[in-house]
Amino acid sequence: MFSYVTLGSNDLDKSVAFYLELLKEQGAKTLIKMDRIVFIGKSMQSPMLAICIPYNKEPATPGNGTMLSIAPGTKEKVDELYHKALALGASCEGAPGQRIEKTFYGAYVRDLDGNKLCFNHFG
Repeated sequence: MFSYVTLGSNDLDKSVAFYLELLKEQGAKTLIKMDRIVFIGKSMQSPMLAICIPYNKEPATPGNGTMLSIAPGTKEKVDELYHKALALGASCEGAPGQRIEKTFYGAYVRDLDGNKLCFNHFG
């Protein structure tokens, strides 16, 4: 359903390194690299994450209410991604835990540019 999601960054190299390391166990790699945007994913036929310096050349800022959710497959993988993100410099926005009984398990962080991420597992 989704082609790609774009997150703005004020330090493209640092942000791309963060996401490549964070998502490498999910098979993420650099698919397209240009001067102001890098697409990361498994393949061009799968959903991708684009990290970019904003086109208007204004500072990148996180959107209020905007969040990227990543589903690694299990609750244990949610915990692993949460702790890995923190080790890579992200900040905590909500420790791992069951948010909706028997339905939704999640953990929340802010990346190096302040973008909000959710690692989640349904079930």
